Amino acid sequence: MPSEISPAPPEAQPVQPAESAPPAPAARDRLGAFRALNHRNYRLYFGGQLTSLAGTWMQSAAQSWLVLKLTNSPMMLGTVSFAQFLPVLMVGLFAGVTVDRLDRRRLIITTQTILMLSAFTLATLTWTGVVRVEHVMMLAALNGTVAAFDMPGRQSFVVEMVGRDDLPNAIALNSMMVNGARMIGPAVAGLIIASLGTATCFFLNGVSFLAVIWSLTQMDVPRRTVSFPDAHLFKQLREGLTYVWRHRQLRHQIALSAVNNGFGDRYMVLIPLFARNLLHGDARTYGFLVAIQGLGSVLGAATLASRVTTRGIRNNLIAGLFLTATGILTFAVSRWFALSLAAQLIIGAGLTNFRASNNTLVQMFVSDDLRGRVMSTYQLSTMGLGPIGALEVGYLGSHWGPRQSVAVCGTISMICAITLLTQLKSIGANPTEAQRE
Repeated sequence: MPSEISPAPPEAQPVQPAESAPPAPAARDRLGAFRALNHRNYRLYFGGQLTSLAGTWMQSAAQSWLVLKLTNSPMMLGTVSFAQFLPVLMVGLFAGVTVDRLDRRRLIITTQTILMLSAFTLATLTWTGVVRVEHVMMLAALNGTVAAFDMPGRQSFVVEMVGRDDLPNAIALNSMMVNGARMIGPAVAGLIIASLGTATCFFLNGVSFLAVIWSLTQMDVPRRTVSFPDAHLFKQLREGLTYVWRHRQLRHQIALSAVNNGFGDRYMVLIPLFARNLLHGDARTYGFLVAIQGLGSVLGAATLASRVTTRGIRNNLIAGLFLTATGILTFAVSRWFALSLAAQLIIGAGLTNFRASNNTLVQMFVSDDLRGRVMSTYQLSTMGLGPIGALEVGYLGSHWGPRQSVAVCGTISMICAITLLTQLKSIGANPTEAQRE
């Protein structure tokens, strides 16, 4: 039977965001796969975020290497990852309500400022030689708490910069941006760690946040004011969860994303261990293993940016998950650095196509006043099971061995891909028109 849920709850009466003026047809044709860059606000955002995310990936690589240096323990690598993802599980849904209540640009400026201060703190602790794994865990938990608000805020803000017509393209370019930074950051981190130490990576990450903060202050976006008369926090939270639950295709996409990202993709926790102990490399080896995945992700995002139809995006979603599973299983058994690099390249291309396509299909039909809550639910699916998955990978790595642990991750991803294939007909359907259970 058709869904009876309206896209927006009647109690919510938001002022709709002012969307950027649509580019002229000639400009659209000229830029093609990069058409979202016609919007000045998005160009500012793209440049600032690319700089900041390169620093973030640099810190991520340096942080894992620091934990490995301090403990030489697969379990501690998993525990630090657990500390970073746990806050998302605890506050992620409430963060979505906050995103729908506040001006998103101001929210992002606040979260980025806190993350900058956290990076400078870790740099200071490391430079002074007093850093302990407990400090890394506490700052990772702080970063995870802030990210619970920052990620749905940034994802929901995109439509305010480019409008609905260019939203799928902007999401694809976001993936290209994130993974371009993922390619640059770890590779640079490996070189810096070998020559200047991990503290320099943390400091440079702190500096990189200035770029995105500046870009946000330069945008010409009217302040978003939202009024929710008599709307309580838990009532708004329930409205968002009800919307997702009662639309079958959204529910299936989010559930599969939760399992794959929470367990399949957690193999990445053990990459530092593979680089040093199994491939007999150093920090540069680790940096290149992460960077080559970023290169694969950029190539995957470039393919996705050219997709303009729901069918094309859906095909990328399914193919991406199969590529991811195949790459992880190959990485698990590889004993050669070149084969491991090839596996990481495949994983990067697959992950980007799966995640960005899923993000696009989830956002495509959601009204703006529900966007923050729906995207926080989606974020919970992509990150919320991360704490459990990280502990699972760390535990299996310590007791069964790292190769066996990564093989389990690949198997889980393959099961998700096969399950997704069985849902082919419902993927990409308008949730307001799709059948509900």
